[in-house]
Amino acid sequence: MLVGGEAGVGKTRLLQEFLAAAEEAGAVTALGNCLEVGAEGLPYAPLVTALRQLHRVLGVELERAAEGYEEQLSGLLPDLGGAGPTPGDEYARTRLFEYTARLFERLAADRTVVLAIEDLHWSDRSTRELLAYLIRTLHRCRVVLVATYRSDDLHRQHPLRPYLAELERLRAVQRLELARFARAEVEQQLAGLLDTAALDRGLVGWIYDRSEGNAFFVEELAFSYQGAGKVGLSSSLRDILLVRVEALPEPARQVVTMAAGAGSNVEHGLLAAVLELSQEDVFEALRTAVRAHVLVPEADGDSYRFRHALMREAVLDDLLPVERSWINRRYARALESDQGLVPADQRTGRLASYWYHAHDPARALPAALEAGRQARRGNAFAEQLLMLERTLELWEQVPDEVLLDLQCYDCADEAYPRRTQAEDGADAGRLRYVDVLADATVAASRSGDQELSVRFAKTGLRHVSEVAEPECAAWFWLQRARAAHYQGNIGEEESEQARRLVEDGPPSAVGADVLHRIAVTGMLNHPSRMHLAIGERAAHIAREVGARTVELHALNTVGALRVLLGEIEEGLTLLREVCVQSREIDDPYLQTRVYNNLSSLEEQLGRSEEAVETAREGLAIARHYGLNTISGVVILGNLVESLLPLGRHREAEELLTSNLEQTGEAVLNYNVVRLQTELALLRGDLAGAAEYLAGVSNGNVGDRQPQRTLPWADLAVRIAVRSGLFAEARNELLTAIGNGLSTGFDHLAWPLLVHGAAAEADSRGLPDTDAGRTEALEQIRREAQRLSRIVPLYEGWAHMLDGELARAEGRNTPEVWLRAVEVLRPTGRPYPLAEALFRAAAAHAAAGAREEAGRLLREAEEQARKHGDTELLREVTALAERARLPLDPSAPTQLPADSGAVPDPSAALGLTARECDVLRLLTLGRTNRQIAEELYISPKTASVHVSNILTKLEVGNRGEAAAAAHRMRLFPQHTTRPRS
Repeated sequence: MLVGGEAGVGKTRLLQEFLAAAEEAGAVTALGNCLEVGAEGLPYAPLVTALRQLHRVLGVELERAAEGYEEQLSGLLPDLGGAGPTPGDEYARTRLFEYTARLFERLAADRTVVLAIEDLHWSDRSTRELLAYLIRTLHRCRVVLVATYRSDDLHRQHPLRPYLAELERLRAVQRLELARFARAEVEQQLAGLLDTAALDRGLVGWIYDRSEGNAFFVEELAFSYQGAGKVGLSSSLRDILLVRVEALPEPARQVVTMAAGAGSNVEHGLLAAVLELSQEDVFEALRTAVRAHVLVPEADGDSYRFRHALMREAVLDDLLPVERSWINRRYARALESDQGLVPADQRTGRLASYWYHAHDPARALPAALEAGRQARRGNAFAEQLLMLERTLELWEQVPDEVLLDLQCYDCADEAYPRRTQAEDGADAGRLRYVDVLADATVAASRSGDQELSVRFAKTGLRHVSEVAEPECAAWFWLQRARAAHYQGNIGEEESEQARRLVEDGPPSAVGADVLHRIAVTGMLNHPSRMHLAIGERAAHIAREVGARTVELHALNTVGALRVLLGEIEEGLTLLREVCVQSREIDDPYLQTRVYNNLSSLEEQLGRSEEAVETAREGLAIARHYGLNTISGVVILGNLVESLLPLGRHREAEELLTSNLEQTGEAVLNYNVVRLQTELALLRGDLAGAAEYLAGVSNGNVGDRQPQRTLPWADLAVRIAVRSGLFAEARNELLTAIGNGLSTGFDHLAWPLLVHGAAAEADSRGLPDTDAGRTEALEQIRREAQRLSRIVPLYEGWAHMLDGELARAEGRNTPEVWLRAVEVLRPTGRPYPLAEALFRAAAAHAAAGAREEAGRLLREAEEQARKHGDTELLREVTALAERARLPLDPSAPTQLPADSGAVPDPSAALGLTARECDVLRLLTLGRTNRQIAEELYISPKTASVHVSNILTKLEVGNRGEAAAAAHRMRLFPQHTTRPRS
């Protein structure tokens, strides 16, 4: 439940009442507050607080639930005593998400657990992502998740806006927007606050008008009235909020002012350390502020927060800038003197924030660097990025003597070249501006901000001399290439720039990585022998310099390139060897990448059964490392893609649906949309398929890789044909193959050419479709001559293309389809075998070979059912009815007396004679008015007939009806030959 509303509308009170009711009903509850300072380097703060509450309540039970996950969960609950994740491990964050979900599943095994998060508008990115993961994952256990946020704080660029929109699309999520009180509700609230049943109507009206129904403002005005006996307040919101603060005695006001500067809440020890008061005076001042309902003790009893965040904001707004700086400086110094004043996991982030807002660059910069390092160790890359941005912002403001003391640390990318000699007399171990830029480049990329990553990389190149530091410059060019890949650009130019800088230098890890990147770019776009040689060179250099991970990545790419270039068994053998070797170095990204490539290539070669097993193994590895939402999503897509041609579409759809429920729209990328489109077509949901595909236009399918653009074009052609839009189908085909098909993508090119030729065959004889057909067929032939037939699946597609070309040119014979059937049967895939069998049956029926046509048609029906292809089953049934071919041999259909006569299809379709007349004119493109004129009926009657026809043919529009009539040859006089 997402509870939104403007500040003061009553979200906190509603949540408090709900939690109290839940506890009375036997639930275990935990509440965490997002800290305003949390967006400045304190990841997961509300979840840390909530888990600590659960630990205090459940004790040993929680420790048992966390058994086996202590190391991964120590970042959220240090009390477990785990060693914590490996510093810089970019996958530890994903494992943290997975194990946190498992912890809640265990805790909720025999009870209801309520996890509440307040002030989500202040949440850090890591908290939002972990909360979203829990929302999508915990839908099968007794966990209630509730979060509140301020709707009036959500400006157009606020990161919570798209986050809420994505969550709201999930079925398990409800969103509640609290409205302001109406006048009657304000009157009820005032009656309770003022403890009276007889309210002054003028007072109610005045408070309602001034508060505009905001529950908090109503409360403030009521307390003010109680204290003074009148309501003499300024119209300024700040004045309203500060009335009770200004009424406090001086020590209490000092406490409130200092507490406002600490953040969303403040620990007692820290507050006492910054106050110039005795311990007794601190207690008395706090007691006064609490009694006045200005401050509220937290549940842990050791910290305080403002009763309403608006009040804290008003106090801060009332301070002079120099006062705010002075307060932040006192907090920073107190925290430096005694680090135990705040929880250890908040220390560096809080210190960095205090020094930054104290406007002390010399202290803020080192603190921000340390906070960034800690965030990286916890794999909180968004928070690391913020700290690095502050470091870069402050760099020019810091004296040189401070910068000279900053020690260099390893960049998150191990390929970043380390300096081994002093430069300009400086210590080689000193941190440089460019080193911070490098780490920021990686942090931006890992946090998903590729545009910012490119900007940092460009800035790095301006600060690096390509002559003096070619490897460092090459590294930045390589980061630009990787980021460009995610922005819809293949990054080829950037990779070549990097290559130019290192090709004449000594062997290095970055040099090997650059060459590998070039090989990968070629593999994904236009694989060639040159790219194979580059990949082999990358592996050789990596082996020479001891960069084992880079070497195995390069060998993985080499294996894939060999398969794409026709060295199938050699490439598959190498990939399987890399699978084994990758387990030895325990690199999850490498392992999952190898399984991704291997399963994808096995499917391309028509080895769907092998691909399914390989994908399952890779998926198990991804889940073991907690990479379900990263590599696991890609491998799961491979698994679904291999299940579809085997006819296991129900299993495929369940896997896809389950994955989307857990990971959400964030992974609703091109591949997922493509698979959803394919499943919709199999179900016969033409409208759904078109809607899915419209979500990813062909001009926006990633980086224009053939592995994306060709399947999109194939789906677009098939959808256009089923919609009766044959001209559009031709345009989609010609656009896709206009610049020639890239080598290595035969598995995608063959189906596209076959479906394009089939569109030309199906549209023969229709109005306005013959012009341009000859040129389109010739272009299809030219592209087909360049494709490989090296595996049975490709050979089968090639024979099917021959058959469709013959159909399109009016010279169809059964023999070509029988050759396709013979080649495709051993593949064990119901598709495209079912289509080949259907075409063969139609050709035999047209040639008068009824017995053979019936046998082939029955086998086509069997394979179409295995594949789950609703549209093909409909066409099989239509052909059987039209040609009087029994699909059930045990109950053969009685042949008509004149076996040579073409049977009337109207009875099978349920069409009346008048509806047949209307449909015939509809296929000729007539409007309702024209139909009415030709048949001497009214336009309204014609419209009714058209509606009935659409219903009986089970189509959505006139174009689909015309296409269906043509496919079933209901009016053969409109065409030169019956469909065959």
